[in-house]
Amino acid sequence: MNRIASLVRPIVNKKYISFPQAFQGEVIRKALHLLIAFVPLFASVDLSATMMLLAGGTLFYVFAERMRIEGRPVFIVSDLTIIASREEDKGRFVLGPVTLGVGAMLALLLYPSTAAAIAIYALAFGDGFASLAGKLFRSPAIPFTRNKTLAGTLACFIAVFLATWKLTGGLSIAFIIAVGATTLELIPIRDFDNLILPVGTGFIAAYILAL
Repeated sequence: MNRIASLVRPIVNKKYISFPQAFQGEVIRKALHLLIAFVPLFASVDLSATMMLLAGGTLFYVFAERMRIEGRPVFIVSDLTIIASREEDKGRFVLGPVTLGVGAMLALLLYPSTAAAIAIYALAFGDGFASLAGKLFRSPAIPFTRNKTLAGTLACFIAVFLATWKLTGGLSIAFIIAVGATTLELIPIRDFDNLILPVGTGFIAAYILAL
């Protein structure tokens, strides 16, 4: 067992947190995923620096992941990648963090600040809570979505709706954008939803807010 896993998993497995084994990996993965929610705050202070931070972090992750694949793991980064990776990612390049960083950068590049923030919150909270709810709650799977569930879809809608309502103050605007984001999140394209979700949600948000 790797160094960080030996510290994290005993805490998760004991009485402090009692989740199914499959859910434990999802919690760790989405905890890292949710960190992207800080991007709009950083961008409001200094957009250029935020873009450089995202680009630098993404490139460093690519380097670290290549090193891990070659059998030369990078301290902490490779350990976290192993813990957070899905079963089907074992032994191969884990693409999720790359598309996550690129998705956030595209939102900042393509859209005005409010639409970009909505897009990134959809990526962080919508996609993040959808995965967690889908693992935690038993609910029917939605056909043709690679086992995405009704609970996960509802969690995505609520998360995007609340984030958009908070930013815009408009219930109807929040509803329309949340419906659009939830529809995009249902597309079964694995890690590439980190690109489709922010770009598509940002487009919807920018259009609606410009009306």
